[in-house]
Amino acid sequence: MSISRKSVRAVLACALLVAAPALWAQNAAIVNNKPIPKAKVDEFMKALAAQGRPETPELRAAVRDELIARELFVQEAERKGLSKKAEIQQQIENTRQQILIQAVIKEYMEAHPIKDEDLKAEYDKLAKQSSEKEYKARHILLTKEAEAKEVIEQLKKGAKFEDLAKQSKDPGSAQNGGDLDWNTPATFVPPFSAAMTALEKGKFTETPVQTQFGWHVILLEDVRDSAPPPFDQVRPQIQKEMERNRVGDLQKELRSKARIQ
Repeated sequence: MSISRKSVRAVLACALLVAAPALWAQNAAIVNNKPIPKAKVDEFMKALAAQGRPETPELRAAVRDELIARELFVQEAERKGLSKKAEIQQQIENTRQQILIQAVIKEYMEAHPIKDEDLKAEYDKLAKQSSEKEYKARHILLTKEAEAKEVIEQLKKGAKFEDLAKQSKDPGSAQNGGDLDWNTPATFVPPFSAAMTALEKGKFTETPVQTQFGWHVILLEDVRDSAPPPFDQVRPQIQKEMERNRVGDLQKELRSKARIQ
């Protein structure tokens, strides 16, 4: 018994009508016969949610429109043969390599995680290695060397540093007895820090110290080991550095196993 072509077309049409709802259910859109899976919209929505964007029908519609626009541009590029150009192929290959590199690193870091105790141990090690000191000093800034020498003579005769500091040209410290609070030497210009660190506690410079700001008389009140910043404050930087080191170890391991000519 033969079946007519008309009957075959009718059967196929019915099959397509049955399949169409399922096809649309799994695709967000079909652009020139190229489906855009609904899962792709879901992926974008998930990324936006991670950025704090609440899901709304309007946002989902906007994402769908964006994916349609992208697909149209890609299809136009393919139609024009742009993907066959050498420079485009190189860019695609570079992107491919970057994605794969990131995937390898992500997998490696998941297998070799940096634990809290590792971070704390690294923090303690860095804290011990830090030998920087902080200095509590006062100063009197004067315009002329002769004025600074006069201040030094008055200090030698027993004048109070805080009282003499009122004539300082440094408005930030003059009203506080010349107090500069606690600082590391790097805070100051080299001539100032060199003179300050050479002093004994409780002593003042007996020779005026010249900088680009004028002439200084410096009193060193105290010295202490600098306190490291709190662990929680520097934890992100330590983690990033340790991650870089782990990636460096992975690179060395791969290189040692490779045959490079």
